[in-house]
Amino acid sequence: MAKPARIVLIHATSVAVEPIVASFRSGWPEAEIVNILDDGLPADRAKDPGVTPQMFQHFSDLTRYARNRGADGVLFTCSAFGPAIEQAAKEVSIPVLKPNEAMFEQAMNCGRRIGMIATFAPALASMEEEFDSERDRMKSNAELKSIVVPAAMDALRAGDVDRHNRLVAEGVSSLPAVDAIMLAHFSTSRAAPAVSRKTAIPVLTAPDAAVSKIRRLVSGSD
Repeated sequence: MAKPARIVLIHATSVAVEPIVASFRSGWPEAEIVNILDDGLPADRAKDPGVTPQMFQHFSDLTRYARNRGADGVLFTCSAFGPAIEQAAKEVSIPVLKPNEAMFEQAMNCGRRIGMIATFAPALASMEEEFDSERDRMKSNAELKSIVVPAAMDALRAGDVDRHNRLVAEGVSSLPAVDAIMLAHFSTSRAAPAVSRKTAIPVLTAPDAAVSKIRRLVSGSD
């Protein structure tokens, strides 16, 4: 019997753990999951307008640690550190996936007008830059419109999941007409059913897209 693939998940906040584990249960239940949590990263990121050299080094260290733990692939679930993850990925031979790249690919296949609902403002600039890079790679003409609902993240951290989901869903009314809506963070994905009740267009989540892509990468089919 073949040994199951070991995927190391690296989190910056505990609220990202449940959504991605649920996506693995439904999308790749055979995978062996290892969770690493560094919950000081959001505070570090909020202090600086950009990703600092210290953060680059830290993400390199995290990625090498995951590889040394026997990872067949690494998936970061923190959406505010894209450049550091890209650099770390170049330093190891196993697949390393940014949290949102797979969701961006899916969104651009839905149409030209893409909406995104975020709840953690410091992540937004780097995510929009990543979207632009992915758009250029795919030679797409997609346009992104983002909104931030910070009160939703506050509610989630306070344990009020229902309020979080309601606030994210209410954000749909602040978006222009779009062809797909992305829920920006892994933690935001738990609001997908509430958002889908507000609109008939596709609602995309990072965890489900990421599981599908890293499975393809690890199996060599991508």
